[in-house]
Amino acid sequence: MNTATGTAGTVVCEHCGRKNRVPAAAKGKPACGHCHRPLPWIVDAGDHDFAEIAEGATMPVLVDLWATWCGPCRQVSPALAQLARERAGQVKLVKVDVDRSPRLSQRFDVKAVPTLMVLRGGEVVARQAGAAPVPVLREWLDQALARPETSPKTKLDQGR
Repeated sequence: MNTATGTAGTVVCEHCGRKNRVPAAAKGKPACGHCHRPLPWIVDAGDHDFAEIAEGATMPVLVDLWATWCGPCRQVSPALAQLARERAGQVKLVKVDVDRSPRLSQRFDVKAVPTLMVLRGGEVVARQAGAAPVPVLREWLDQALARPETSPKTKLDQGR
């Protein structure tokens, strides 16, 4: 993995217990340096680095648009982290504090927090407002990940 920016943090591999540094943005998928199993990828992003961290990702991205003052946001955060661990190597979780990222809030027309989105190739393929329990979020995420990728021609044809 080539690091494009700083590290997102240190992640302990759930399989072998080794600590690994995980970059905020990179090509590919993070894997344990010891056992080579996929690692969960959980990153904070904001107005200045969202494009590189989320839209430039080579894997699907689960975006959590949240606020520190929001009770439901605090409730759903552990559920999203659990899903990121369960789907290690399949999805990247990017957390955006809407109060610190007003341009992203406006761009994605955030009317309520939490707002969850799944991006694939920088395009929104699924969106949900509000908190939900893990089984509901898991089903929503799995449906979004199962959708076939849209080719550029298909995207153009949809606008007609």
